[in-house]
Amino acid sequence: MQVRHDAGEGWMSGSALAERGWTVAAIRRFLGEPDRTVPNPAFRTAGPMRLFRLERVVAAEQTEPWQRWRERFVQRSARSRAVAAAKRAELLADIAALDIRVPVMSMETLAGLAVAHRNEVVRSRPGPRARPATAAETDAATLRRWMVGYLRHRTTVHNATLDRMYARVGRAEATVAIRNTVFAVIAATYPALADETRRQVARGTST
Repeated sequence: MQVRHDAGEGWMSGSALAERGWTVAAIRRFLGEPDRTVPNPAFRTAGPMRLFRLERVVAAEQTEPWQRWRERFVQRSARSRAVAAAKRAELLADIAALDIRVPVMSMETLAGLAVAHRNEVVRSRPGPRARPATAAETDAATLRRWMVGYLRHRTTVHNATLDRMYARVGRAEATVAIRNTVFAVIAATYPALADETRRQVARGTST
């Protein structure tokens, strides 16, 4: 492992130790106080950089207690990754089982309904009312955006496992996964809107 040059040859900073597999708790336990401190080279207002002699770090890594700790840490990290992967697989299975129903209609009908929905949203807002939009006067990109937004509004998700999903992975994560799946179903049902659904997924929102 190469020593960071900002710490000087023969010295290791906390970030360099982290690259070697040390945690903050391990540094405190096996190294204790730093051998010296220097002004922080990146942020002058931050606390001083704590430096440890490389030879002392290497010596600590050769001890049996440190090696036992390192082995347990690696095993715990591997278990945590396995648990996270299992939860992710369960979430994907639950998402696949969802009954997501996107209304099916002609693009012309969809455009009219999307514009009407947009006008209703605008009318519900406080302030002066703009002239109602029409499909004929709306540019294609904006119309596609409104169409996807309307379909999201009209899409229903039926499944008895929703509460279980929220409890297991958290409502926020499950909501994002469901939302992205709804976009995928919309794109599959309306291929002409696929690019717009991908754009909204990338942005994380729609209007």
